This record gives sequence, structure tokens and C-alpha cells, in this order.
Amino acid sequence: MKRIFLTGAALLALFQSRAQDIPTDSTGYKSRKLKLEEVNLVSSYYKQDGNNSAVTGGIGSEHLTDIANTIDVRLVKYGETGIRHTFDIEAGIDHYTSASSDMIDLSANSSASSSDNRFYPSLTYLRENEEKGRAYAFGVSSSTEFDYQSFGANIAFSQKTRNKNGEFTAKLQTFIDQLKLIEPVELRQPGSEGYGSASRNTFAGTLSYSQVINKNLQIMLVGDVISQNGYLSLPFHRVYFADGSVHQEKMPGTRLKIPVGIRASYFLGDNMIIRAYYRYYTDDWSLKAHTADLEIPVKLTQAFSLSPFYRYYTQSGTKYFKPYGEHTAAEEFYTSNYDLSRFDSSFFGMGMKFTPPNGIFGLKHWNTLEIRYGHYTRTTNMASDIISINIKYR
Repeated sequence: MKRIFLTGAALLALFQSRAQDIPTDSTGYKSRKLKLEEVNLVSSYYKQDGNNSAVTGGIGSEHLTDIANTIDVRLVKYGETGIRHTFDIEAGIDHYTSASSDMIDLSANSSASSSDNRFYPSLTYLRENEEKGRAYAFGVSSSTEFDYQSFGANIAFSQKTRNKNGEFTAKLQTFIDQLKLIEPVELRQPGSEGYGSASRNTFAGTLSYSQVINKNLQIMLVGDVISQNGYLSLPFHRVYFADGSVHQEKMPGTRLKIPVGIRASYFLGDNMIIRAYYRYYTDDWSLKAHTADLEIPVKLTQAFSLSPFYRYYTQSGTKYFKPYGEHTAAEEFYTSNYDLSRFDSSFFGMGMKFTPPNGIFGLKHWNTLEIRYGHYTRTTNMASDIISINIKYR
């Protein structure tokens, strides 16, 4: 189920390695043939537990496991005019089991909702004029699971400053989603067959500027405006009123989100980097949040480095949230989803990166192995763990 999976997806996103482009000598020979530049294989295992499932009205097990595997392939060629063309092809598949989803049918010991698979391919094309420091990117993506189908598209433009120490980027994204309206079993119409459907649309604009301040310090400023419309509730989320009656979650049909952030990297010599990040978030559902993140990669040897990290997050909670049994019929909108409640959370762990000169297990082109582990806790008594392995071919 899409909504239940979001926590795992958000944590998993922290583990996706962003490969650094190798600087290219603009005066040297560049192959005009399409060649394989890099392959990333990422596998992860995620597990969470808690007792505030939105499927059962804010009470009940939140136990969930997710196994994810992705492959990312980057192909590069240079045109006759020296333009760099990059094709990034990614495909991923997840399998997850969810105790809370299994409770859509309260009488079932093991229903079809207890597990699902998600498949998500994407393709990105980047056209870059390295001499002028200008680039254009276009991408498409999709995500498919039993009750959720999403199609995405994006376009981006970036321009470096004359001295190449600064870069401005603008990006537009859209996601067109279709949901199956799977209701709690006791709220379904007698004799009804199949499921209805509803749409959800997301439009996002991002502006960012990065700047090299000096040889030790780099910063980035980023701001987003995200607009959603359509069916923004989850049809299988129950809400129990104070009078004991049960209802489907009901949320507004529009939502405007505005996050802004700053990221900084400070290089302490050749063996240590301090990476810091802060983000402020607000939306018109009255939810406000702060995120602070710190990671300190330390190179212990030429081939081995450690990266301890910590992230603190706090949010005020939306005005539409109340716990189990506290909503009333006088309210227009209502949810007992603790993802929208007031809470604080911590996420901390360690990354280990191996880059042996002769490659992993003596295989020259398989040059990097990265293992990361993180533990997440939040004040609603929910906790999770995630471990990921990334193997890079270059």
C-alpha cells in the first residue's frame, strides 16, 4: 500500500549514492561512441515496528518489512560539437509485507493486502555543454503496485557561473497517479464487486544555487513549491469517532507544500568532510517541520572510509489529526494517521566504503563497495532499521 510504504521509501532515499562525475579535459579527445560509464547495484532491507496503524484508526501493529533492489546504468557519448550526452537508466523492484495492510479486512488471518510488489523504472537524458557550463535534462518514470499507479516526468536546466564556481538549477516535475479505492471491509457496499478509482496529481518546482566559497567550503541553497490535487486521503485508513462509529479518512482535495533548505560541505584536509543540512517545511494543512542533518565521512586508509551520520526531525502535526476515538461528526476533515501527528524523530547510523585499488574481490571495474546501516526512532513509539549495500562498476 502506497501510503504505508512512504516511511521506508523516505529512509531508503538517504542511502542512494550520488556518483560524482569525473572531471573531463575539454581540450582532450572524447569518444563519440556510446559507452558504459557506471553501473550501481543497490540492495536494502527495511523493517519497522509500532502501534499506531492508520489502517485500524491509529491503534494496532505497524510492523512492515521491505526488500528493495535497484540497478542504475549510466551511458555517455560526445557529439561532433563536443556536447556530452548522458543516458541514465534505472529500474527497481520492492517486495514488502505489512501487518497493518492485512487489517483492511479485520476478519482475515492473511489477506491479499498483507504483501505487495512495487516496480519503478525511470529514464533520464542529460545534454551538457561543458565549455559553457550549461545543461538540460529530461526524464520519465513510473511506479506500479496493486493499488497504485504513478507516472512521472521532469525537465531541468542548469547554468554554471563564468568561473565555474557557482551553479544555478531549475527543475519542474509532475506525477500523475491513479489509486484503487480499497475500502475497509465493513464500509463496503453490500454486493459491490471490484474497486473504484481516483486520481492524484503532483506538480513541483525547484530552484537551487550552489557555490564554491573557497577550497574548503561549498554551500547550496534550495527551495521547492509543491502543489497536489485530487484524492489525497487513503481509502483504507479508518477513523473512529468519539461515538464509536467508524469512517474512512477524509482530507482536503488540495495541498500546497513549501520546503526551503541549505546544505554545506566543509573539507578538513584530504581525509575528512563535514556535511551539514537544514530544511524548514510548511504547508497549508498547518504542518510545520524542521530537519537538521550531519554526516562526517572520514578516510582512514586509501581504500577505506567511515561515515557516521545523524538526522533530527520535528513536526507540529496537521490540524486534521486526532488520535483514536477523538474525532466528531462536526469536523469536515479527519485522520488518525500518526505520520501527520506532532512528533520528533532521530535517524542515526554508519556508512562504510571500500575502494580497493585492484577492485572488489580483485575485479578491477567493480571498484566500490558501500554498506550503510541506520536506526530510526520517533516519539510515537515507532522504530525502524535499514541496511543497504551498494556495489559500483566503473
